[in-house]
Amino acid sequence: MARQIRSVAVCGTGTMGAGIAALCANTGLPVLFLDMQAPEGERNGVAAAALEKMQGGRQPMLMDAEALGRITVGNFDDDLGKIADYDWIVEAIIEDLAVKQDFLGKVEALRSEGSIVTTNTSGIMLRAITEGLPERLGRDIAVTHFFNPVLVMKLVELIPGARTEREVMDALAGFLAGRLGKGVVFAKDTVNFIANRIGCFWLLNGLNQAQAALDAGCSMEQIDAALSKPLGVPPTGLFGLLDLIGLDVMALVAENLRQNLPENDVGLAHARFPGFAQAMLERGQIGRKAGQGFYRMGKTADGDRVKETFDLTSDGWRAGEQVELADGLLSAEGLLFDDGPLGRLAWAVMGGTLLYAADLIPQISDDVVNIDNAIRWGFGWRQGPFELLGQLGPERVAARLEAEGHPLPKMLQVLRDTGASAFYRNDGAEFLGMDGAWHPVP
Repeated sequence: MARQIRSVAVCGTGTMGAGIAALCANTGLPVLFLDMQAPEGERNGVAAAALEKMQGGRQPMLMDAEALGRITVGNFDDDLGKIADYDWIVEAIIEDLAVKQDFLGKVEALRSEGSIVTTNTSGIMLRAITEGLPERLGRDIAVTHFFNPVLVMKLVELIPGARTEREVMDALAGFLAGRLGKGVVFAKDTVNFIANRIGCFWLLNGLNQAQAALDAGCSMEQIDAALSKPLGVPPTGLFGLLDLIGLDVMALVAENLRQNLPENDVGLAHARFPGFAQAMLERGQIGRKAGQGFYRMGKTADGDRVKETFDLTSDGWRAGEQVELADGLLSAEGLLFDDGPLGRLAWAVMGGTLLYAADLIPQISDDVVNIDNAIRWGFGWRQGPFELLGQLGPERVAARLEAEGHPLPKMLQVLRDTGASAFYRNDGAEFLGMDGAWHPVP
């Protein structure tokens, strides 16, 4: 019998747990909302405070009083046994392997037969989480990697374990896309899955490559202007996005990559901070949440707010500048094949990321569609890596690689072997598989 999801237990009431709980309640599902017992006062105080926070702010997370009424708060000590009445149990606690393993062992002992369990993690591999846990859990568990903020971001990465039953994946995929309205991407149980594997490569690669452009006289604003609109990337660019994420978070990402990437992965070369970023991290200049990163909001003598830039050349703050790129740099084709410092940077950062993605099938995903969807939905790119390669002209890219003495990534070699000119055809209705055959886009 097919699995049905008609109720949800969310374990963990932090940012991600609250977003998942609100999304489910807004779509009409009863939600059990659990967290640790409060150290003093009302025993359900932690979950109750999270629920109160969900109702506040300029944009409350809950749609109406009916959605609020669908959420029942509790604590792990008194109420974890209630998960037996729920179809889908979401673990959204701290990103700590040992803590997750211990907690999921308790969940397994209390849940009902046929229930589905998922762990919400941005990069811990499922095989590590389930090691040593009961066989039944291995059959019924998957990773659901929601992106923050849950109510806004379209992407959910869905990752099975080695023992996960197909009916569990089918039920989750249908529910996430149909009931919750998410864009589901099927990833594999590899470090950082798809979107963060490629998106964080772009960020760390850019962070390490930026110095050459700065040394050539480019400003940070010029770099962000180049690594944004011309390439179909959101207007934050490189440094603005790093400010939004936080250098502290990126440092943890880099450490995770160093520990878990395959030894021959090109991402290892970028999985460390350059000196200027490490110095910023050490003095707490980590981004927006600290009030300053690569940029900050300052005030003029008249009290007006003004954006300021931390000049990486002088190590001091200056007024931000408005940038207009030359006409020839306003398109991806023009920028990536330009021989100036911004063009060379764009080729190293975006070109390098496209080539990295083209070499990760079937390691992180079985096809180009899931990778393109993950990057568009998770990082807001106008086109995914393979869509952008198609726009640039894969043969032109291949010719440049050969002229520079570089081997072709796997999917570019497949493309050349088949004689195709792009990774999609028939107005995007079919995609080129690694087997060299054309397949319908789901």
